[in-house]
Amino acid sequence: MLRMPIKERANWQQQALEYGFKFHTLDGEKYWDESAYYQFTLEQIENDIEQPTEELHQMCLEVVDRVVKDDQLMKRFCIPQKQWDFVRTSWLNGDPSLYSRMDFAYSGKGPAKLYENNADTPTSLYETGFWQWMWLQDNVDSRALHRQSDQFNSLQDKLVNRFKDLQYLTPERHLHFACSKDTDEDRGTVQYLEDCAKAAGLETHFVYTEDIGRDAAGNFTDLKDQVITWLFKLYPWEFMFEEEFSGLLGQNNVRYIEPPWKSILSNKALMPMLWKMFPNHPNLLASFFEDELSLATQFDTLVKKPIFSREGANISIVRNQQEEVASQGPYGQEGYIYQAMHALPMFGENYTLVGSWLVDDEPAGISIREDAQLVTQDTSRYLPHIIL
Repeated sequence: MLRMPIKERANWQQQALEYGFKFHTLDGEKYWDESAYYQFTLEQIENDIEQPTEELHQMCLEVVDRVVKDDQLMKRFCIPQKQWDFVRTSWLNGDPSLYSRMDFAYSGKGPAKLYENNADTPTSLYETGFWQWMWLQDNVDSRALHRQSDQFNSLQDKLVNRFKDLQYLTPERHLHFACSKDTDEDRGTVQYLEDCAKAAGLETHFVYTEDIGRDAAGNFTDLKDQVITWLFKLYPWEFMFEEEFSGLLGQNNVRYIEPPWKSILSNKALMPMLWKMFPNHPNLLASFFEDELSLATQFDTLVKKPIFSREGANISIVRNQQEEVASQGPYGQEGYIYQAMHALPMFGENYTLVGSWLVDDEPAGISIREDAQLVTQDTSRYLPHIIL
């Protein structure tokens, strides 16, 4: 695994404008960064990323099956009691999912270590499935990259094919897409997914999350008063469970992408449960609930993470029982988990995180994020990759 410098394409900003990539720069800072790329061998991808991703995903599904059958574990995962039946029914009915992303610390040597599972509302889809593939094609065509350069990237094809499957599993329903207002990244992600759904032949509609209403019968509706019966929402389940309308969840005839059981997989409590069920697995980090820290005395340094933390928020490093705040944010009231410290590898002055995507339980590609800071956050740079 190498970090290689490369000349930026002369016209990439204009291309981004033409293809609707509005969030390549965030708050005046570079988000999409093609001044370098990461190079992998095929063996590294297949053995160290792809195979563990598939195995870990199956392990995660075993955790879901255990949690939904145990009230005490539902409490551990901070699922509101009024939503237990909603989540359980979703799992027991086999409600289908679309996609997810696992985040790994991986240096090119030794086993990749799972940090967390972004199984509910992962972003950076567009730049992974489409934009970095276009970068690869352009650079191969211009001979800036070797003509045999490839990418671990079947994400877009798998998304389109999965939408075809979902249409078959959810007949006679139009698919609404929703995200929050005032975020170009979320809107771009949802637009990309809607394009994939249309390519699969689905009839789609868009509505902002804030504009979803309800009719007299308790159905969710869009601004055209169309009843929503099938909804992709780029909005976390833990937020939805606390909304004013949460009492309607499970009471009206709506199918969701992602399904409610994903509230267990996208939850940091997943990590100590994985460690309990699969101790000493080479791709796992030792992880503990707050009331189990007596089991973690062998570790001098732990990472403290809120159960609902997103985008690297509210992370602390605990060294010899002294806590150092690594990132700020709005989470933590729900409680924390603790994970054995395993720092991201550094390439030059950059801490590098590998995101491994799944679609319909199958590995589908990777994304690379890097930052000068130890904790990867929503503004961390995105770099493309190749296999050579």
